[in-house]
Amino acid sequence: MPRFKNVISFRIEPAWAPDFDAAQQQLEKERFVPCGATQESSAGWVEPRGQAEGPLLESVGGQWLLEYMVESKTLPASVVRRKLDERCAQIEQQTGRQPGKKEKKQLKEDITQELLPMAFTRHARIAVWIDPGARRLTLDTSNQARADGVVTALVKALDGFGVSAFHTQVEPGSAMAGWLATQEPPAGFSIDRDCELKATDDSKAVVRYAKHPLDIEEVREHIAQGKRPTRLALTWEDRVSFELTEGMQLRKLQFLEGVFDGAGSDAQAKDEGFDTDAAIVTGELGQLLPALLEALGGEMAPGMAAAAAPAPVAAPRAESQLVAETTPGSTSATDDDGPPF
Repeated sequence: MPRFKNVISFRIEPAWAPDFDAAQQQLEKERFVPCGATQESSAGWVEPRGQAEGPLLESVGGQWLLEYMVESKTLPASVVRRKLDERCAQIEQQTGRQPGKKEKKQLKEDITQELLPMAFTRHARIAVWIDPGARRLTLDTSNQARADGVVTALVKALDGFGVSAFHTQVEPGSAMAGWLATQEPPAGFSIDRDCELKATDDSKAVVRYAKHPLDIEEVREHIAQGKRPTRLALTWEDRVSFELTEGMQLRKLQFLEGVFDGAGSDAQAKDEGFDTDAAIVTGELGQLLPALLEALGGEMAPGMAAAAAPAPVAAPRAESQLVAETTPGSTSATDDDGPPF
């Protein structure tokens, strides 16, 4: 059982009726098949326990566990471009004319098909947890495009399955601003030493603090000036640390000392280790996620607008690429989630 490193969660729509045996059969129709020689990508469900031809759906303590696999072939753009230039030069030498735009496009597609059998393959595995009782879907990824791909695959595989994003009474960005401004995090949570603040005006400024105290006047001044927290490192009950994002994702998830004591040891059988890890991960996150929703004011009823926390924060705007503004103790490194798969 993968120990989740990132979390994107969804609310499962009430229309879906959980049926374990039916779901198992439905998933079999979408079992992963590796790419063919000239196939650029392939995706499907694989065995969570890693046992060849094993079940695609596992249940541990009533929690459903799956794993989604995406295989893609990568061709260096420089190689394709060089081959295309060579092919165009040959045509020009033989015919005395340069290939047009449409012909170049077809040549590029032909070259790609010729090179695909020799291309490197990449694999992405995304752990999936369905909590039928709490009606919650949780994915081990911080990449929204990957999450959307997995959700689409679940909707395709499981009859009646559908999800919606969580919407809370208080927006995460506004809540984080309030916690930083007052240094009063919600019950059970503590503020750690990493955060990112982005301006909401035309200055397009960003400040990042890494391993730096956040209970300083400088942080409060940035918030008062309208910078909005987009990421904030938190710890829950001294058991799980993570970065909360303005989109309510949990990044850089770490289960702290003592949580996994004795779990997955060499003395355990592989299946027993899987079950133990699964029980711990789903047990911890099964308490953390509702606590976080409560810290953000609870889930919002349909049709309601999220409220701003009582902190001097400007209204949110669409996120854009921001120019770095450095301050003492801050860093300007950017995160790269990589391609969707």
